This record gives sequence, structure tokens and C-alpha cells, in this order.
Amino acid sequence: MLKIDFAKGGGLVPVIVQDYRSKEVLMVAYMNEEAWKKTLRTGKACYYSRSRDRLWLKGEESGHFQEIKNIFIDCDNDTLLIQVKQLGGGACHTGYRSCFFRKKAKREWKILGKKVFNPEEVYKE
Repeated sequence: MLKIDFAKGGGLVPVIVQDYRSKEVLMVAYMNEEAWKKTLRTGKACYYSRSRDRLWLKGEESGHFQEIKNIFIDCDNDTLLIQVKQLGGGACHTGYRSCFFRKKAKREWKILGKKVFNPEEVYKE
């Protein structure tokens, strides 16, 4: 049986998160084995937060949950691509739908996206 190789990345695997309809890349996160099991059990994306050093259910603070639609694994068994239905405003904690809202222009980064929610209203901490 195919297994995710958590050992190669020190217990973590990168996860590319994509909108299941538009195929827009929403964010990149990490999972450990516990986050993986919780994701499978709940049908909602659960990640491992490296900065908080704990499991993080996407949407636990914002209400912007990610409902799992499809899961893919790469050829080395150490990276996941998860297609989700993004619930609520967006995936980015700064208020954008996608964390990839800036594009490299000639000498600067150009903002392409528009904010879909105000993070100051969503995140009280």
C-alpha cells in the first residue's frame, strides 16, 4: 500500500492547495501524520503550523474552512496536492482569496488580487 513519506521532510510534507473548480493555487502548507489523519477523518483541511508548532484546522479562527474534494500525491510520495472547495472569503490570512496575489513586474511586485475580506474583522487576536 502506498504511504506518504513523512520521514523525508522531518515529519512534514508540503501541501499545495488548489481550488477544485478553477484550479487556482490558493496556498501552500504542511502536514504531519496527525494532520493527515484528521483531514481524512473530518473531510476538512488540517495542517501543521510550523510557526505555532501545532495542528491547525484551516478556518478554525476565520470560519474560512477548506472542504476536501480530491487528493493527489507526487511520484516521490512526499508532496500532496489537495483540491478544495474554499468556504468563506478566502484562503489568505491577509484578506485575499489566494496567497499568491502578487506577480513579479519589472522592478517590483504587482498586486493582482483584490481583498475578499478584512483580516482585522476576521482575526480578533
